[in-house]
Parts: sequence; structure tokens; C-alpha cells
Amino acid sequence: MAMSNPIQTPPEELSGSPGEPTHELDESGLALRDTRVPAVGMARPRAHLWIDNISVAFDGFKALTDLTLTLDKGELRCIIGPNGAGKTTLMDVITGKTRPNQGAVYLVREDREQTLLTTMAEHEVAQLGIGRKFQRPTVFQGHSVFENIELSLASKRGVFHSLFSLLRAEQRDKIDEILGIVGLSQRREMRAGLLSHGEKQWLEIGMLLALDPSILLVDEPIAGMTHQETEKTAELLQGLAGKHTVVVVEHDMDFIRSIAKTVTVLHQGRVLAEGSMDKVQNDPKVIEVYLGE
Repeated sequence: MAMSNPIQTPPEELSGSPGEPTHELDESGLALRDTRVPAVGMARPRAHLWIDNISVAFDGFKALTDLTLTLDKGELRCIIGPNGAGKTTLMDVITGKTRPNQGAVYLVREDREQTLLTTMAEHEVAQLGIGRKFQRPTVFQGHSVFENIELSLASKRGVFHSLFSLLRAEQRDKIDEILGIVGLSQRREMRAGLLSHGEKQWLEIGMLLALDPSILLVDEPIAGMTHQETEKTAELLQGLAGKHTVVVVEHDMDFIRSIAKTVTVLHQGRVLAEGSMDKVQNDPKVIEVYLGE
């Protein structure tokens, strides 16, 4: 099981001012731990994920530069920006796929303990309840919809346990509940390979829900969907917010307008603007670099 790296430095030992990044680095320049208690715990009482002063460079190209972002528990956050803005790199940093050259990412728990994610492997981050859905759905095509969810539950229980035990009644109830949430109850016995593109997307979201994530990162969920599927996806994501913190990366502005309460606009690896959809779409900087109108 993944070990937590809580920041527990007493106030009298703080080496930096609140909000001022003072990360210790290893020999390769990767952040090891923060030398102060993160200020986000007091500044944002509902904070659940804190991205603090992240920078990432690939062979001299700056994918992210001094990026700071706070996500509150249960919120639905939309992240937009032109190609190359740093959206995918940000998701990679949060999930442990990419290590930042500077900065840190913290998972903030209910008791306000803050766990440093940027020293963890991908599977360790996932075990802490951060699930990621990529643009192209990845499901077990030859298995039924029900079995796909069952396999996700099995991965949570452990391979050995799943091979030698039958599903308990509460686990079957859990699968049925998830199928209801993602709108696939009537498809439970259908092979996943026969689902429509949109239904495969919903199934993959259901597979993530089987892992009980507190944070869902969803990358371009409506690419290739019909209009009806797009509307149902909007309802699904809005319904998941509250119980889960949902982060949606998407290019379709009409879709963003239909679901967004808070939008973060990235440009050249930095936060260009943040706020309601009305606020960001009327921001002159956003109009110039992204909306183009």
C-alpha cells in the first residue's frame, strides 16, 4: 500500500513565508518535500488538490512554468487552452507520470493532512484515489459490460483474492449502482466491443468509479460522440461532481459552456485566466490567444 508523505513541520521551524515555495530538491532537481506547512490548508478550507508552483521542461521546451492551481473538494473544474498549452503535461504531473523540475502537488485530506504526490509512482497516486480517463476509451472488448466493472473491482481487491472468491451481494449491488450511474444498466450483458463509442466512454468512467476515486481526471470525453451522447455525458459529469472532484479537459466550447462553473485557461504552460465561463470568454487575453473572436 502506498505510503503518505504528510507535511508535519512545526510552525516555529518554517523556513519560508506562507505561499512562498521553498522546496528541497534532490540532485536531479526534483522536488522532495516542502520545507514549510502549505498555506492552502487555511486559505481554502475545501481544498482537495493543490498544484504548487509547478514547472516542467523537456529538452529545453517549457511545458509548464510556475503553474499554481487549487481544486476544491467536489467541484467540477474545466481546463481549456490551445494545443501545447500544457493541459496533458499537467494531468501527467498530477498522476505521477511526469516528475516536475520544480514545485509539488499535494492531496489534501479531510483532516487537512497534505500528502505530497510528486515523489510517488503512478500506481501509488492511483491508490490514493486519483483516477484518470484518457481520450480513447480502453475497455475489455470481449467481456460483458458487467464483467468490465467486475474486473475493475477485482483489481482493487487484488488478483489472488479475485481468482479464488465469488462476488458478494454487496459487490454485485455496487456494480449495478455504477451501471445505473453511467446509464448502462440495459447493456449489462452486452459485450463491450459492441457498444457505441459514447457508451464505451461511459463504461470506462464506470470502471474508474469502481475504484472509488475522490478525484476524476477526464480528457476530452466527448470526442467522436453524437449530439445525444454529448448531452448525456454532460449530465453524467455534472452528476458525479459533489461526491467526486471532477476535472475535465476539453476543446469543445459549447460543451464547456453547458457544464462549467469554474474554467481555468492555460497558455504556454501558465494559467492565463480563471473564473466563470462568462468571465474567461470576455477576457481580452483569452480572446486574443484562444477564442479568436
